[in-house]
Amino acid sequence: MKNYLKEQRTKRDWTQAQLADKVLVSRQTIISIETNRYLPSILLCLKIAAVLELKIEQLFELENTD
Repeated sequence: MKNYLKEQRTKRDWTQAQLADKVLVSRQTIISIETNRYLPSILLCLKIAAVLELKIEQLFELENTD
């Protein structure tokens, strides 16, 4: 799964820690999602999308290998 989390987060000038606080996860979780080392649950994807005021499809995209 490809994600655009870092791009959307930096567009808002938010740090990883600020986003983590808003969705109630650790900064390490945000780092892991951004570097594709962690595949977030659908619930976490929805929370992140809501905080960023985006549709989930604007943040996460299935790839052919998924």
